[in-house]
Amino acid sequence: MKIGFDHKKYLEEQSKYILERVNNYDKLYIEFGGKLLFDLHAKRVLPGFDENAKIKLLHKLKEKVEIVICVYAGDIEKNKIRGDFGITYDMDVLRLIDDLRAYELAVNSVVITRYDGQPATTVFINKLERRGIKVYKHRATKGYPTDVDTIVSDEGYGKNPYIETSKPIVVVTAPGPGSGKLATCLSQLYHEYKRGKVAGYSKFETFPVWNVPLKHPLNIAYEAATADLKDVNMIDSFHFDAYNEVAVNYNRDIETFPVLKRIIEKITGKESIYKSPTDMGVNRVGFGITDDEVVKEASRQEIIRRYFKTQCEYKKGYTDKETLQRVKLIMDELNLKQEDRKVVMPARQRSAELKEKACKNEICPAVALELHDGTILTGKGTDIMNGTAAVVLNAVKYLANISDEIHLISPVILEPIINLKSKTLGIKNPVLSCEEVLIALSICAATNPTAQVAMEKLPMLKGCQAHSTTIISLNDEQTFGRLSIDVTCDPEYPTENLYY
Repeated sequence: MKIGFDHKKYLEEQSKYILERVNNYDKLYIEFGGKLLFDLHAKRVLPGFDENAKIKLLHKLKEKVEIVICVYAGDIEKNKIRGDFGITYDMDVLRLIDDLRAYELAVNSVVITRYDGQPATTVFINKLERRGIKVYKHRATKGYPTDVDTIVSDEGYGKNPYIETSKPIVVVTAPGPGSGKLATCLSQLYHEYKRGKVAGYSKFETFPVWNVPLKHPLNIAYEAATADLKDVNMIDSFHFDAYNEVAVNYNRDIETFPVLKRIIEKITGKESIYKSPTDMGVNRVGFGITDDEVVKEASRQEIIRRYFKTQCEYKKGYTDKETLQRVKLIMDELNLKQEDRKVVMPARQRSAELKEKACKNEICPAVALELHDGTILTGKGTDIMNGTAAVVLNAVKYLANISDEIHLISPVILEPIINLKSKTLGIKNPVLSCEEVLIALSICAATNPTAQVAMEKLPMLKGCQAHSTTIISLNDEQTFGRLSIDVTCDPEYPTENLYY
C-alpha cells in the first residue's frame, strides 16, 4: 500500500498545538468530533494514518486529560446503530469506556443529553450507575439556539448539573454526531466562570481539512461520509474576512458560529479570541500529508465505497432516497464509476459465469478479493460455506502457495458443525460463515501443518479490498472488519427469503 501520511509527525504537531492552547486557560474543554477510536474513514482516505491516532495522542497527554462521554437520549430510544460496528449507541458507550480505560485514560462520567425520562434511557442510566459510572442528566436547554440571554442564565445552562473535573484538559466525546457535545462544553464553561475560573473551548474535528482545497477529493470524501447529515463543505467566510486566508469548514459550523461566539462572549464577559469557526479548531491533520496524489486516489476510492454502502443501506431501509442521490451527485462530480473499484468487475463476472451454469433466474453470489500484489481472487457460495469464507480460504492458499486441489479443512471437521447447526440447533440456513470457517481452520491447524501455514497468512489480508455481488451478513461484515479487509456489496440480497 502506498503511504501518503506521516502519522508520527502528525502526533507530534497535534500534541504540541493542544498544549499551547491549554496554556491560555485554567481548564480547556475540547469537543472531539468524529471517532475517538477506530477512525476507519481517516485511515482509508489518509494512507498511513493510524485509526487509533486520537487515542494515542490522548495517551501521550494522559496526566493532563480526563474524558466525558455524551450520548443523546433520543438515540438510545431509537436504538441508533454505529454502522462500522453494528452496535447501538448505548453499547458503544460501554465499549468506549472499556477502550479508554485500556489506554489508561480517566473516564470522568457519561452525560445523557436532552434527557426527558425516556424509558430505555432510564434503564441505561441504571446500568451505568450500578457499575459505578457517574452519570449526569442534561435536559434540553431553554431558549436554544437563538435566545442567548436565556441560554446563558440560571434558566438555561444553569439548570444543568455541573460536572466536577480535576484535570486541565477535558475531552468531550460521543458515539456519533448530534450527541450534545457542544452544549455540554458550553454548559461547563458557564459553570466554570460562575466559579471564577478561566475556561476555554476548542474543537478537534478531523474533517473537513481546513488547509486543503475545498474541492480536494479528501474533503469531498467527507461530504460522502456525512451525506445523511446533509453536511456541505464551504469556504469559511469569517476566516477570510478576518485574515484574508482561505480555510475550509462545513455548513453547520459556519451557520452556528455567530450564535456560538455571542454565547461564549456572554459567558466570559469579554470579546471572543475566535474570529472564525476555523480558529476554534485544533486539528493539524493537513500537516501530516506527505503525498497528495496518494491521498487523492484513496479519497476517490472511499467515495465509491461510500456509494455502495449507501445503496445497501437504502435497500435495507436505513436511509432515504435523498441521501442516496446526494452521494450519486458526488460520484458524478468527480466522474467516478462503480467499476473504478478494481474488485467490482471480477466479482460480477464470476457471478455471471456461475449464473450461466445454473438456472438463469438463480441468484449466484460471488466475492472478489484484491491482494497487495494486485492479484484478484474470487470465491463462490456453496452448500457448505458462503462466498466470503471461500474467498478468504482461496486467498490464504494463494499466499501460502498451496495447491487449489488441497482441502485445508477436513470434511470430518465441517460436517459435524453443519449437523449441529441444522439438526441440533434447528438453524434453517446452516451454511458456514467466514468466522465459523476460520475457527474450523484453526482447529485443523493444530494437527495439519498445511492448515497452520495457511492460518499464518491471515494477517497479510490487512488492508485488502473486496466486493460481493450480494449483501453479506452483519457477522461476515464484522469478520472482514476484524481482518481489516474493506468490503463493498452490490445492493442485492443473496436469497428471496425475508427472514432466513
